[in-house]
Amino acid sequence: MGSGVMMKNSTLICVPIMGETIEKMVDDMNKAKTSGGDIVEIRLGSLKRFNPRKDLELLIRNCPLPTLFSYRPKWEGGQYDGDENSRRDALQLAMELGADYVDIELKVAHEFMNSIHGRKPENFKVIVSSHNYENTPSVEDLGNLVASIQATGADIVKIATTALDITDVARIFQITVQSKVPVIALVMGERGLISRILCPKFGGYLTFGTLEHGTVSAPGQPTIQDLVNLYSFRKLRPDTKVFGVIGNPIGHSKSPLLYNEAFKSVGFNGVFVHLLVDEVAKFLHTYSASDFAGFSCSIPYKEVAVKCCDEVDPVAKSIGAVNCIIRRPSDGKLFGYNTDCVGAISAIEDGLRDSLKINSTSGSPLAGKLFIVIGAGGAGRALAYGAKEKGARVVIANRNYGTRARNLADTVGGDALSLADLNDFHPENGMILANTTSVGMQPNIDETPISKESLKYYYLVFDAVYTPKITRLLREAQESGAVIVTGMEMFIGQAYEQFERFTGLPAPKELFREIMANVQ
Repeated sequence: MGSGVMMKNSTLICVPIMGETIEKMVDDMNKAKTSGGDIVEIRLGSLKRFNPRKDLELLIRNCPLPTLFSYRPKWEGGQYDGDENSRRDALQLAMELGADYVDIELKVAHEFMNSIHGRKPENFKVIVSSHNYENTPSVEDLGNLVASIQATGADIVKIATTALDITDVARIFQITVQSKVPVIALVMGERGLISRILCPKFGGYLTFGTLEHGTVSAPGQPTIQDLVNLYSFRKLRPDTKVFGVIGNPIGHSKSPLLYNEAFKSVGFNGVFVHLLVDEVAKFLHTYSASDFAGFSCSIPYKEVAVKCCDEVDPVAKSIGAVNCIIRRPSDGKLFGYNTDCVGAISAIEDGLRDSLKINSTSGSPLAGKLFIVIGAGGAGRALAYGAKEKGARVVIANRNYGTRARNLADTVGGDALSLADLNDFHPENGMILANTTSVGMQPNIDETPISKESLKYYYLVFDAVYTPKITRLLREAQESGAVIVTGMEMFIGQAYEQFERFTGLPAPKELFREIMANVQ
């Protein structure tokens, strides 16, 4: 639990302003103020027409927030392709007319600093920046880069690199923490997202938040609304615990929405983020500090995560899949758990009990049922194991009728068949179907793992996919007369235990349902 009142951190949120006209820029600057921004970056290169003195005066006079002007040339990834002297003169003029900051590229920084020598206003600051659109250099090279930028006389150092792997961000965090001067250090791309969200934890000077989705000025920028509301950016501190969902792809996951709202409701000093991971073991080894305290595991890493844990809960070991990893603070050891099993099976049992009007004291309604699991990955293993424990007869249907499907079937004493044969597999009526693959998940919402014609043989159909909430599979199952159970029910059910393991506090179950009820 956080002790006392959480103070606002000093890291600023800067809103990029990229209008093609002065009128649009002024409108967006006012929106930035209303949205909670601290500062705006006015990107002069985005203007279709630019009259330096007139337009700069108008922009500075009408801006309700401190102004940062940039005029990025094409050779540094920007839009300006004109005369270098004119570009430099425009930034100098912005300074003279009352801008609070200008951003100048390292390549021309010495020349720019010499040109304003002795004329720099007292509270005016120069940001000297370096942009690397190819990779993130080593810590040593980054340190040398910071020193080169400092040597120009910069007031603020800015480094933007590109993430080839999420572990690249750790080097930027290290540089930020160690810097003796104000530093803006961000990593572009979806794999670099945590650099933008967690920079207050590591002492970054500012981050960028866009006014709306899709209007990013660099790859991977979150919106200001997400920074402030979803991630509680203002309250992140050096001692904030970091949690996240590991997967690939992962941007669709609603876990950050659920856990961050729940953390907020109980005053827990933690933040939950998306983690686009390519190698789980490398990720866990790189982010080994105790502050990286716990992780949810999503597709396709639930099985490989078992090998990455120091200890695995007996149920998770039996299933052969982990969807929750906890780092023990005392020694950093990783403990793996499986909450998918109880989350999904409980949701399916509840669906059966509600439709059959039976109570929970009469044993599991799954007992004796023929239970078809589509998929033999981590979630499939959890469903197959859970169904077997409840007395169901299990059949595994997998796209590749190979070793994986047969091994899982053998483990649960069931049968296996290829997904291609599932449409013709209906030995009895009243079966249970559980899709545990990503078929039908956004953006591929028109896909389904089984024909509508075959769904008439099933009494209940469950889909682990929850984006969208009603998949094509569930819609067609309902139209065929089956009881349906959404992946949202499993998602909420498996999250109860994870929240309690993350925080040591009881899960606010009603709040979980309220939060997810509003998700489309």
